[in-house]
Amino acid sequence: MSTPSIAAGAYRMTSALAGANQDKQVKTSSTATPDFANMVKSAVETVVEQGEKSDQQALALTQGKANVVDVVTAVAETEVAMETLVSVRDRVISAYQEIMRMPI
Repeated sequence: MSTPSIAAGAYRMTSALAGANQDKQVKTSSTATPDFANMVKSAVETVVEQGEKSDQQALALTQGKANVVDVVTAVAETEVAMETLVSVRDRVISAYQEIMRMPI
């Protein structure tokens, strides 16, 4: 079971990861095929945006401007996005390890 502190820590790490990579330009190919690096970047940005949305909702709740249901919904959406991103990361690492185990 996840706790708010774990989710907040994961959000901070993802936000830092996205912020650290914003200085780098991702090279895109001239073909119309989707680029894996751009897909990953887009997924991380989506998770960060979801986290910012939940932060804004929580802040609005403390100021008495938001409904508790809206905050819980935003936090749940962020949690699902984060779990999805972690799951994809785990699958990519697993695939990489499998490729590295292949004989040459």
